[in-house]
Amino acid sequence: MGWVLAVLVLWAVVISHGLVQLRVRADGAWSDLSVQLKRRYGLIPDLVETVKGYAAYERGVFQAVTEARSRAMQATAPKEKEAAEGALTGALKSLFAVAEHAPQLRANERFIRLQQSLTQAEETLQGARRYYNAVVRDYNTKLTVLPDRFIAQAGGFRPKAFFQLDSSYDKMPGFIWITPARGER
Repeated sequence: MGWVLAVLVLWAVVISHGLVQLRVRADGAWSDLSVQLKRRYGLIPDLVETVKGYAAYERGVFQAVTEARSRAMQATAPKEKEAAEGALTGALKSLFAVAEHAPQLRANERFIRLQQSLTQAEETLQGARRYYNAVVRDYNTKLTVLPDRFIAQAGGFRPKAFFQLDSSYDKMPGFIWITPARGER
């Protein structure tokens, strides 16, 4: 009888250990995602300043981007970040629409470099988001399947939220100008 109890305790420890590992991986993936978002946020002020020099009359667009960036930087939870990122993406679309009507800006070397850096940041961000969501999916699945569910409930493990972005996020107008040539990816 004692060996049955020992096996059950060992089983519970193994399941708990797996849950802890997945939770730590999810937290680490969220941290990585946050780093990529901060990298993106760091590029936006330079981009706004560059566009301002060519389209100073679009003050409302610049203010909207600045405010959306600020809200996105302050958001912490995945659902809060989703909403803030959606607003920021919309504001950036407006900024790129302004840039689209300024041919001399599109030829500006600084603008092109900033745009390339932002595109690279967006691609890295998408990879970090996919990884985070994959880990969260695995973690949340483990919380709901039997017999792991019993250990998860007893251990106080809680599901984590996915980080989704609006589908239009991948179709920002500014990124069509700098698509890589074949073989560059």
